[in-house]
Amino acid sequence: MTTNPSPATAHGVQVHRVYIQATPDAIFEALTSPEWTVQYGYAPLVDYQLRPGGSFRAHANEGMLALGCPDVISDGEVIEVDPPRRLVQTWRMTTTPELAAEGFTRLTYEIDAVRGGVTRLTVTHDVARAPMWAFVLRGDGESAGAGGGWSEILSGLKTLLETGAPLPLQSGPQ
Repeated sequence: MTTNPSPATAHGVQVHRVYIQATPDAIFEALTSPEWTVQYGYAPLVDYQLRPGGSFRAHANEGMLALGCPDVISDGEVIEVDPPRRLVQTWRMTTTPELAAEGFTRLTYEIDAVRGGVTRLTVTHDVARAPMWAFVLRGDGESAGAGGGWSEILSGLKTLLETGAPLPLQSGPQ
């Protein structure tokens, strides 16, 4: 799994890739369905309007709310949707006024069947306009309380889809 970008891309475009033994349909569903998203990564309940111009919201889980996070921890707009192959959206963190003020980034999910029930998921996140959040998403462990970023999210997704059992969940910044 390729998850940590080089320092040159850490504050620009981050590309993360993982191979999952699951169908493209299953991966798309796990990325966009609240029944799935509450089981991996930071366990937000997502709300997508899966059409160009549709809204995206991720709602805080109980642990995040207990830490003082707002109900909506990230939001955005769907730019392009081609189930189960591609989803492009804007995305921003709203957990603090400073992060929300950074504005929207661009997040692209590309899902490609490659061989024998294995699918490649490529997540491209253009965080050039969000330097504070770019560091957290990198998930390199250099920042206390930053969590595991995309590395942790994608590892949790892969584990859940391949085994049916989730990794221990992040409730929010640890």
